[in-house]
Amino acid sequence: MATRPVPLTARGLMKFLVPSLLGISFFLVPFSVGDTINIGMGLMADWLKATLGSALPAIAVAVLCLSVILTGFVKLAKPAWARQGAAHELFDVSPVWFAMRALGAIFALMTYFQWGPTQITAAFTGGVMLNDLAPVLLTFFFFAAILLPLLVDFGFMEFIGSLVRRPFRAIFNLPGRSAIDATASWMGSGTVGVLITTQQYEQGFYSKREAAVIATNFSVVSIAFALLVTSFMNINHLFVPFYLTVVIAGLIAAVIVPRLPPLSRKRDDYHEPVGCQISEENQSDCGVLRYSLGMAVARAEHAPGPLKLVKSAGFNVADIFLGLLPVVIAIGTVALMLAEFTPVFTWLSYPMIPLLELLQIPHAAEAAPATLVGFADMFLPAVLAKDIDSELTRFVIACLSLTQLIYMSEIGALLLKSKIPLKIWELVAIFVLRTLITLPIIAGIAHLFVF
Repeated sequence: MATRPVPLTARGLMKFLVPSLLGISFFLVPFSVGDTINIGMGLMADWLKATLGSALPAIAVAVLCLSVILTGFVKLAKPAWARQGAAHELFDVSPVWFAMRALGAIFALMTYFQWGPTQITAAFTGGVMLNDLAPVLLTFFFFAAILLPLLVDFGFMEFIGSLVRRPFRAIFNLPGRSAIDATASWMGSGTVGVLITTQQYEQGFYSKREAAVIATNFSVVSIAFALLVTSFMNINHLFVPFYLTVVIAGLIAAVIVPRLPPLSRKRDDYHEPVGCQISEENQSDCGVLRYSLGMAVARAEHAPGPLKLVKSAGFNVADIFLGLLPVVIAIGTVALMLAEFTPVFTWLSYPMIPLLELLQIPHAAEAAPATLVGFADMFLPAVLAKDIDSELTRFVIACLSLTQLIYMSEIGALLLKSKIPLKIWELVAIFVLRTLITLPIIAGIAHLFVF
């Protein structure tokens, strides 16, 4: 059942404040470290990545192979320990997902040992997934899965949700607690935003429509990645107008896209096993702040104990490592192969040339593929456009790549693996809608205010 406000006591407030402040410090407070901006959890992940170093790709290969072995064993032998509960959910998957796990492991083995076709093992296809992305996912998600309960299980979501319920409902038709998803994405990573959204949906705090909207419109890349893109494309001197443009275009898209199909056709039903567990509306006589604190304390009072938290964190880590990572490697490698070794994205981008010319973007034919290749991976537009002579064009492509949000090498794979009801054709449609909506906005801001 949804929580209800409770009387405020010193003990209750401490149960809410201490874990929540720790969660805020790990996920939502940016730190300046040298020339980069990061969050506490990101610093921990970077430390682990530096500690394990070159061993991480080998660890990823071992994890992927273990996933296939355990899944195959459970599917064939059907042992008693995997007939129900967490092990059943993790390993007794459909044939399609088993095939995806096997494909991810095969790609990783081929890339690690440099066996097989160059299309798979090249540094810019399988190498990107195994040597660049997998180490980040292993270290980042390890700490995210362990520390996320501090942010979502001790009342902070209820507190913020009740405070900003009215504006979020009015502007985005979403619960106020979704503001935390967006903030966690901006400060940390879009993948953290998807992880929060998935867990909140599975716990009954988002409906199917709300979860789909939040995951595809608020899971923006972090400020740290935005800095990387501007530096790579040699427009870092324009970072402030660049990021303001991304925020403005992203917010406008977040208002428009959910009101169009396919997202507008999603039903406001909740995850069947749990039902609706949310109540942000103030139905009492007390003020908004007092009500919000009461909701937060009520949630904290029913927070899971240490043992349950450890078990939940262990399952989350196992699910990410054994269930998610193989799918990301499989889908991401295929997407990068299509982008790098086939003319698919070039062909698809032909209709974008007249649109870019209409928007007065220089080198339209050269820039067109970069407007769509982000569906494969978020960094590919920067790779394709970094040598374009026009600074305005590089600025527009860089902004667009951050507002498209749906890229299959990471976010797309996360969403397809999750219980959020989104199909791949819907992700394609949302990507195209976000591109068509944000591109004119970005171009207009670039022409009027930046150049």
